[in-house]
Amino acid sequence: MKLKAKEIFSIPNILSYIRLLLIPVFIVLYVGADTPADYYLAAGVVLFSGLTDLFDGQIARRCNMITELGKALDPIADKLTQAAVVFCLMLRFPGVVFLVVLLVVKELFMGVCGLVLLRRGRKLDGAMWFGKVSTAVFYVVMLLLIALPEIPAAVVNGVLAVTGFFLALSFVLYIPIYVRMFRESRGKRNKK
Repeated sequence: MKLKAKEIFSIPNILSYIRLLLIPVFIVLYVGADTPADYYLAAGVVLFSGLTDLFDGQIARRCNMITELGKALDPIADKLTQAAVVFCLMLRFPGVVFLVVLLVVKELFMGVCGLVLLRRGRKLDGAMWFGKVSTAVFYVVMLLLIALPEIPAAVVNGVLAVTGFFLALSFVLYIPIYVRMFRESRGKRNKK
């Protein structure tokens, strides 16, 4: 597959590149934070990253700028950003570990299923509504934890439980979709 400059430098793809560049910026700001202003700045970087994620999809769809590169780049930027945020938050909030485990299991499942289906000529047509809700809840809670590092433990545990619920719900709701796709791909292979 040969990429054209127009595809590489489309506005949605540039926004994904910016998200990738913001990952080390966030890590340095969060790990080195000492004052509330430092934490607010780190949260601002994540908020800006989340907004670029929102806008790149909107621009790609509305301006007919959807590219194969963008379809690969966007989820990579999302997953790397999420990973950086949860691993940094584990330094301050040990309860985040259970979210990391859940996130890794969900993403491995979806990644492996996606690769197998891709080899069979099938792929998931974008994120489902429950995946988007799960991601939105994740970002809101992570922003809260980044910006307010002195938040009471009971509140931390509550918001982590809510995030875990939505991650688990998204995971469970994706399973039948992948099962159906596997059945359909098997049926098409059997007809040949």
